[in-house]
Parts: sequence; C-alpha cells; structure tokens
Amino acid sequence: MGLKLVDEFLNGLKLFEPQLYQDQRGFFMETFRADEFEKFGLPIYFPQDNHSGSFKNTFRGLHFQWDKPQGKLIRVIHGSADFFEVDIRANSPTKGQHVKLTLSAENKKILWVPPGFANGFLATSDWCEVFYKCSAIYNPNSEQTIRWNSPELNINLHCKNPILSEKDSKAITFNEWMQSEIAKTEWYKTNN
Repeated sequence: MGLKLVDEFLNGLKLFEPQLYQDQRGFFMETFRADEFEKFGLPIYFPQDNHSGSFKNTFRGLHFQWDKPQGKLIRVIHGSADFFEVDIRANSPTKGQHVKLTLSAENKKILWVPPGFANGFLATSDWCEVFYKCSAIYNPNSEQTIRWNSPELNINLHCKNPILSEKDSKAITFNEWMQSEIAKTEWYKTNN
C-alpha cells in the first residue's frame, strides 16, 4: 500500500500520507496510484498538472472553476504552506465551512480537494513550491475567486498583509458568489 488515508474533512476532503522508503541514498514514495485512488472512490484520470512557486506570505486563492469543476490532488514539494479549503457546494450540509491544513515538503502529506471547493494557500516558508493534479482542464471562462477575508468565512491567515495577485485582490465575497446567477442555477447545484 503506497498511500494511507489519514483524515477526512467537510464531507469530501481527504488527507493522505505516503509510505516512505528511506535509506542512505534518501527516500522514495508513491504520490499517486490509480488502483488505490479507485478504492477510495476518487478519480484516476487527471488531464492537467500544475506547479507554482511562491514567496513567503503569498496567498493564492480562493480559486475554483464552475464549468467542468476541478478536483485537485495537492502536495508541497518545497517549503510549507497553509491550505484553506472552503465548501461552496450548493446542497452541501457543510456549505460555507472551511478547514485549514498544513502541507510541507517535510510532512509529505497529499490532499485531495474534490470539485465544489474553493482552494487557497498561504506560503509559510521563504520559498514554497506546490504541485497539483487537476481532474479537469483549466477553463478561463468559468474561473472564479472568492476573497479569503470574506467576513462570513472567518478565515484567519495569521498574516497581516498577504501578497495577492491583482485578480485575487479584486475577488468577490462568499455571499456574492452564493447569490450569483450561476450558483443559483440547477446545473451548478447538480454538478457540485
């Protein structure tokens, strides 16, 4: 067994720990195995891989796309980051709730974020690299960003002035998203 399920959160998030093989040369681990993911009911087809590098106190998020919603299999390969996952599924009993999880190159944990979550992270090391597999191809026409400091989410980054992209600094609030025409459609409710 290459991956061990460590914990589950908000009716869908899954945290995995890979089995680590270490010797005098270093280490080896499996970060993805289709047969094991199938056993957990997770997708085994990931048509896109993404890799980002961020300076300390950079916050990326809270991102998602609504047409071809993306699930993400995330790990930190250098440094550390605090991940904030917000349930935005219209019919979810945990809608509007979030969880904070720390992933690092040291702890080697792997996080599955299913479609229907807004994903964001704060780089907590001087330099942080995040690698993630996506269950759907990026669609710029359906991407959306929710402000990390939406009052209704009550997220505490423990960072007074996070470094944001222009897009992230102009993001809408959680309530604005939930009141949007797209979030109210039956299509969105059925697909998230």
